[in-house]
Amino acid sequence: MSHVRASRVRTSRNLAVAVAAAVLATLATAPTASAAPAAPAPVSCSGCWHPALQTSWNWVISKVPTAPYRKVAMYDIDGFNASAADVKALHNAGIKAVCYLSAGTYEDWRSDASQFPSALLGKSNGWPGEKWLDIRDIQKSGSVLHSIMDARLDMCHQKGFDMVELDNVDGYTNSTGFSLKAADQTYFNATLANDSHARGMSVLQKNDNEQIPTLLKYFDGALNEQCNEYQECTTAQNGDYGYDQYVAAGKPVFQAEYNLATSKFCSKDNAADFNGVKFSIDLDDSTFQPCR
Repeated sequence: MSHVRASRVRTSRNLAVAVAAAVLATLATAPTASAAPAAPAPVSCSGCWHPALQTSWNWVISKVPTAPYRKVAMYDIDGFNASAADVKALHNAGIKAVCYLSAGTYEDWRSDASQFPSALLGKSNGWPGEKWLDIRDIQKSGSVLHSIMDARLDMCHQKGFDMVELDNVDGYTNSTGFSLKAADQTYFNATLANDSHARGMSVLQKNDNEQIPTLLKYFDGALNEQCNEYQECTTAQNGDYGYDQYVAAGKPVFQAEYNLATSKFCSKDNAADFNGVKFSIDLDDSTFQPCR
């Protein structure tokens, strides 16, 4: 609302005071244009696969893994690059399949890249060809971003994936080019978690540590990178949030380290009941050192 200049109110001092009071009252009661709506109620998924607290896993994104597979219960692989046949091959080997998607960034090499309006593309997130997305768009009726993300979830479901990993869902803590707030991130993450459940797939919270207390009820587990290296794994370390809250709720935590030796973090992960593994940062299956 434009500011009311006193020089334009010439009838009387009393009228000026009345106008100013009315303006202040309007500003005090008007909703903030950028305020996110309340997050939706959680959608349950009784038919989803719910991994146990102790679930062995491998994370291979740079390529599509093929047999012989590592002896684990779960593989987290790229949702676009993997085919339905790849997922079936994992299932035939007794392995569950997680569909990796970047929900919070635009990737210029994806088959749906042309569908993203330029207005939704922000700053680079530091990886070649990737830009942060204006996740606030999902709050709009008829949201283009929501349609794109739901189409991706449909793809995961059609290929037979059991679970979804939503990456880059912590834009509000980064320099995205947009004025994203914590409430915007909560709404976005909760909406896509619900949409995953609606398609019969469980879903992992990826990073976004600070929102664990809020998001815990929407997600079926969590995936973290380097919380040991940065000493931010537990509530005792952070104060209000920690991956131990997932474990306390009976939901698994999948923890990845890249730089630390296993001797520096495995005892901690095992004690916390996290499923810790050391990987190559390229996630190309060249390094696989599980803690248990």
